[in-house]
Amino acid sequence: MIYELRIYHAMPGRLPALLARFENHTLRIWEKHGIRQAGFWTTLIGESESNQLTYLLAWDSLAEREEYWSAFLADPEWIATKAETEKDGPLVQNIRNELLAPTAFSSVK
Repeated sequence: MIYELRIYHAMPGRLPALLARFENHTLRIWEKHGIRQAGFWTTLIGESESNQLTYLLAWDSLAEREEYWSAFLADPEWIATKAETEKDGPLVQNIRNELLAPTAFSSVK
C-alpha cells in the first residue's frame, strides 16, 4: 500500500469553502474513480491552524494512482465543480504532496 499525504493551504478565509467542496462534491467524484481516502484533518494547533487541510489517500500502486488521479482530473463533473466553487477566486494557495511507503513496523500497512 502507498499513501499520499496532501496538505492544502487555503486562501485566507476560504477554508470553509474548501471543506464544503470536499464534503459535497469531491468525495463523490473520487468514489466514481475508485479513489480511497484514509482520513481528513484540519490543524488544531500548529503553524497553519486557521487555513490548513491535511488528508491521506490510499493506493495499491503508483500505476493505480496515476490512472485514477488522471481520470479524476479529466472528469467533466470535477472540472465544472472546480470552476463553480472558484468563481469568486481560488480556494487554495498551495498544495504539498508526498507519496509515502509504510515501514516494516508501521501499524498502518
